[in-house]
Amino acid sequence: MDKLVLFNNTALNELLNKRQGESKFGEHIQILTSISNIYDQLLNLDVTHVIIGLPEDVGVYANFGKTGTSKAWDATLNVLLNIQSNEFTKANKVLILGHLDFSEEQLKVSELDSSKKKSISKARKIVSEIDKHVTYIVQQIVSAGKKPIIIGGGHNNAYGNIKGTSLALKKTINVINFDVHSDFRAEEGRHSGNGFSYAYAEGFLNNYFIFGLQRNFTPDTLFKSLKKFKLIKYNIFEDIAVGKELKFKEELERASNHVTNKNFGIELDCDAIENIPSSAMTPSGFSVNKARSYVSYFGKYENARYLHICEAAPTKKTETQVGKLITYLITDFIEAYES
Repeated sequence: MDKLVLFNNTALNELLNKRQGESKFGEHIQILTSISNIYDQLLNLDVTHVIIGLPEDVGVYANFGKTGTSKAWDATLNVLLNIQSNEFTKANKVLILGHLDFSEEQLKVSELDSSKKKSISKARKIVSEIDKHVTYIVQQIVSAGKKPIIIGGGHNNAYGNIKGTSLALKKTINVINFDVHSDFRAEEGRHSGNGFSYAYAEGFLNNYFIFGLQRNFTPDTLFKSLKKFKLIKYNIFEDIAVGKELKFKEELERASNHVTNKNFGIELDCDAIENIPSSAMTPSGFSVNKARSYVSYFGKYENARYLHICEAAPTKKTETQVGKLITYLITDFIEAYES
């Protein structure tokens, strides 16, 4: 737990913009005041969802990607705390736990030269260390019967989410992933492109569905590899949004049939959303409303164990828009479960 930094009243008051006659989300959330016995505190707290931030982009760097995903957590807090608290947003059922402090890991990577193989190898070893911390905190939250909402960082953190949830439940889990990429690359050292392949190889991931895989960014070797796994299914973005051979709602149902028969996790990579600042920003992707529909659809299931929103990479200019996007997805997930 040495990486956990609790969200506290001081941080809350700095970010909260109160307005007379209005009740803000941040005025009604739960926070912890002690870092000891996190599991016991969570167990006894009357909340359904626990929000945790992972401000890092080491996994993206280790996958030769564009960094910046470490900034999504702060961008989210600035918006989330200041939305309205009402019968729909359910702020009193939410704990903002805090974030895992990966500043030391970030510093180490900033001193590396990405053009050198040794630097990439070092970064991938650092990702393996990050995995341990993510796994532990997710395991604690799920073991306490709460639903973690994990924000920020690269898609490398899917591994820790899956492993932590699986260990908490003492069984494999299924996963649905809204993504341009499969993130099922070779086990060549940990990075943002192989979280699912590692989780599968190590026996934590069972059924896996990739929603919106894009043809232009999936190597032929990977397509051939995916077809060999009976537990992996996917659809193609172009078949839904361009050629329209497939219908979005029907594909949600098909994906549901593959993953919702047991405990499952919900992954959403912001790379899949059109024109959203991310590690691999795309001009051709699903709309924000389609992403919201995806989260709402799967969030209604009791056995949806977590939501992970990753790969958003806001700049100073775009941080409010990114914060709004992630906030919509968070509240859609909460409302789907509570309704």
